Amino acid sequence: MGKDKNPRRVADNEARAKLKMLKTSPQKLNLVAGLIRGKKVDKALNDLTFSKKRIAVDVKKCLQSAIANAENNHGLDVDELIVAEAYVGKNLVMKRGRPRGRGRFGKILKPFAEITITVRQVEEQA
Repeated sequence: MGKDKNPRRVADNEARAKLKMLKTSPQKLNLVAGLIRGKKVDKALNDLTFSKKRIAVDVKKCLQSAIANAENNHGLDVDELIVAEAYVGKNLVMKRGRPRGRGRFGKILKPFAEITITVRQVEEQA
């Protein structure tokens, strides 16, 4: 008398991976996510490998996790995967400060972000 199995949150030909608490602003992370949207996964991995952005290393890990989820959990073919979605969200913002002149206080915001990558299997046109 156990619980029912959770329904899938994505379609049968999709897999998803999410990475939280990335130490960067969502705006900077979205620049890197825009590099890979709509591309084949091997091309996207190459673009992230040779990107000069610091956060590209973490985005590459998330993409590799989505590919592994597609292959191992959902039985999809890796050669036919594309990056269907790559979207960015805000996470917490640490508030810090620095004393300034005349008794004032300079506010320093240290933002965190999260990224969700969805890969989809599409059949290649011959």
